[in-house]
Amino acid sequence: MIKLIAIDMDGTLLNEKKHIDKAEKEAIHEAIEAGIKIVLCTGRPLYGILPFYEELGLSEFDSEGYVILNNGCSIHKTKDWKLIDQVNFTSDDIEYLYKFSESYDINFTLVNDTYYFNIGRKPTDELIKDAGFVFSDITDISLEEAKSGKHKIMKIMFLGDPEIMADFQEKNEDIIKSKYSGVLSQSYVYEVFPKDNNKGTGLKKLAEKLGIKQEEVMAIGDGNNDIEMFEYANYSVAMKNATELAKKAAKYETDSNENDGVAKAIRKYALNYLD
Repeated sequence: MIKLIAIDMDGTLLNEKKHIDKAEKEAIHEAIEAGIKIVLCTGRPLYGILPFYEELGLSEFDSEGYVILNNGCSIHKTKDWKLIDQVNFTSDDIEYLYKFSESYDINFTLVNDTYYFNIGRKPTDELIKDAGFVFSDITDISLEEAKSGKHKIMKIMFLGDPEIMADFQEKNEDIIKSKYSGVLSQSYVYEVFPKDNNKGTGLKKLAEKLGIKQEEVMAIGDGNNDIEMFEYANYSVAMKNATELAKKAAKYETDSNENDGVAKAIRKYALNYLD
């Protein structure tokens, strides 16, 4: 029996216009009414999910809800949005990772649940687009302030033109991943987290906190940053529009985010409405 469903947002719950379709809302409400815990599990920070959480009406359906954010680096209890678990970068980490951006025409950004920081270069089109997706302003910050310890940083991102980012990944990923966790989550953004932290570790922490067994967990996603979540969940479902690596990591496949894939997955695998 499935007791928890972790759902990615971009490319999964959200359609290409960044909206949640009616069928997804209805299926999620049906799952909650059946006693299943629904958890948004996303790379977005807190400010990037609040409007969608309210749109789903989850606070009305589940007074003891949780969200996993920043690709597993933070977990919030939704009743009061209290942070119950987080991991952070050190000042040395920030200085070390910043150097990877210096020879590229890309942005080096730092994320926590309050700010979307940009260090150095003028914002690229990709950075402006990404900040818009998460309903955030871009706050310019010096490297010195970023290292001061004043701000607790949960996620670091390199953003730029997809061709540049492909080259960045090819030349730097092995070095970065020797000390940190990293993933090209979109063609224009390479995300870095403290070592051995990802959606899978975040999901495991929350499931264990709630006393839910691994075999009772379902995950739905579409991206390379969902792979570890798929590896943890007993029921892993990739969207039709998922990357090839994500599809390979998942046990099952559902329809696309443009054709109610999340609703179909919930009803087929958790509610058994479909054959």
